[in-house]
Amino acid sequence: KTQALMFAVSDETTALTAGTGKLTFRMPYAMTLFAGVLGIKASLTTAGSTSGVTTIDVNENGTTIMDSTKLTIDSGETTSVTAATPPVISDTALAADAIITVDIDGLSGGATEAGLKITLIGIPA
Repeated sequence: KTQALMFAVSDETTALTAGTGKLTFRMPYAMTLFAGVLGIKASLTTAGSTSGVTTIDVNENGTTIMDSTKLTIDSGETTSVTAATPPVISDTALAADAIITVDIDGLSGGATEAGLKITLIGIPA
């Protein structure tokens, strides 16, 4: 059966800052992610206010799970589902007890984004 793991990367009101290791946790069980936007989503409470995108990377044991195209949220929007460029997941097999980290690789020009959440969607392996 399909399962989703949702986690908050920040609080609801403080503006995000770019950087690595914004969140670290261990996978509670092995999971096979669905491909692309079906397997990973991001949302914001407050959208970016000017041009550019919010770019997020998710890593398993220090290696990105999205090789060619990271997770993005377009300026003025609060979800990655409608992003102009969808993510490409290169590592869909997340191992039980793997260390998962979240990096914020870029912010919109206004850097007003806040309330980042990530959802991983797939099936237990």
